Amino acid sequence: MTESRHTKVLVVGGGVGGYVAALRAAQLGLDTVLVEGDRLGGTCLIRGCIPSKALIHAAHRFAEMGELAALGISAGPPRLDLAKTVGWKDGIVDRLNSGVAALLAQAKVSVIAGWAVFSDAKTCAVETIEGPLTLTAEHVILAAGSEATALPTLPFGGDVLSSTEALNIPDSPKHLAVVGAGYIGLELGIAFRKLGAEVTVVEMADRILPRHDAQLSRPVRRWLDRHRVALHLGATVTGLDGEGRLAVATGKGERLTVAADKILVTVGRRPRTQGWGLDAMGVEMDGPFVMIDDQCRTAMKNVWAIGDLVGEPMLAHKASAQGAMVAEIIAGERRRFDPAAVAAVCFTEPEIVSAGLSPDAAKAAGEDATAARFPLSASGRALTLEAGDDGGFVRIVAGRSDQRVLGIQAVGRGVAELAGEFAHALAMGALLEDIAGTIHVHPTLGEALGEAALLALGRGLHV
Repeated sequence: MTESRHTKVLVVGGGVGGYVAALRAAQLGLDTVLVEGDRLGGTCLIRGCIPSKALIHAAHRFAEMGELAALGISAGPPRLDLAKTVGWKDGIVDRLNSGVAALLAQAKVSVIAGWAVFSDAKTCAVETIEGPLTLTAEHVILAAGSEATALPTLPFGGDVLSSTEALNIPDSPKHLAVVGAGYIGLELGIAFRKLGAEVTVVEMADRILPRHDAQLSRPVRRWLDRHRVALHLGATVTGLDGEGRLAVATGKGERLTVAADKILVTVGRRPRTQGWGLDAMGVEMDGPFVMIDDQCRTAMKNVWAIGDLVGEPMLAHKASAQGAMVAEIIAGERRRFDPAAVAAVCFTEPEIVSAGLSPDAAKAAGEDATAARFPLSASGRALTLEAGDDGGFVRIVAGRSDQRVLGIQAVGRGVAELAGEFAHALAMGALLEDIAGTIHVHPTLGEALGEAALLALGRGLHV
């Protein structure tokens, strides 16, 4: 017999966007049900952000053990037990997964384990361990997330991996081929290079990190060249040859093959719109994404969509901000999603942070802007972190006439931790004088932002 249940708010998907939406709705006194077919935490916690950063950290520690002589430290050659590293990574994931479950239980969110399939906009069926369940709701928040995109000529399976499988292999490959030089491919490709693998990267564009300007990507390219990562740019993968090697067509019309133990395909992610009845819900689409307004409302009344389902940027912190906002709107608050900037980080070597407009984007938007760069080679803190000689910098973009900050970017070791300050400055509508007049703590990397603002004002001190 099918059990039936009605709730005020039904959240579909327990990733960062979904569980935050559920938590906030419950905090506001709304009867809330969360349905998740996998583990709580979603892509970010289980298969993406957290486990990949754990692996990147372990790879960095492994590599730096062989680079201590310059600091006067002698040590024996490091040895790698990748299975143990993966176990440590999984322990972090399990701890955070349990933490999310505890938070939801404390907030009295009812969590249903199962895959929701909608028959109309407010009704779904869920096959649970206890039996079939029909859920109806006054409000539905869609937070189904995204999934890795496969190539038609190179489907996932066997030695062809998505980022999910790459984070769980028990042994580091001797030779890894990476298809796609965006942030996911380079983050993992660099990590495996640090772990000792030979790495070859194939990218269709004519440069790495094509979503970032050349100034920001140049230090990463220098690291790849210095560490003998083979790059094939302007190249297309045509599949596997008869011997299982990666077949590549270069932009010059040449054909080559790459022999690799594992092939990591990172050509993007797509919203997860199939398999749960989205077409029965009466929402409108914007290409592959669910169409929403600035309150995350879909075309169907009281059906909301957030996160990767609704388009770029496909970032966890965007999803959680949207989830909290939607819960507050349902509870009667006046909110809309119109952030000044959603900062993004590439955890490459070195790291890249981008918030707001780059110089090129400002020009394309018709802004009369000025830009100033402060090199990390002039930062005392960067030098103490061995981060001053990789070409890193902090860059600030501002309107020429009103000095309003339009964008802030940085590349360099450790700059990911500056992302919050960059986003905060843009959210507050800061002027160059606001940043230049803020006393930044010495010695920290944050001083470079103040110095960049001084440079933009024509008052640079340390360069």
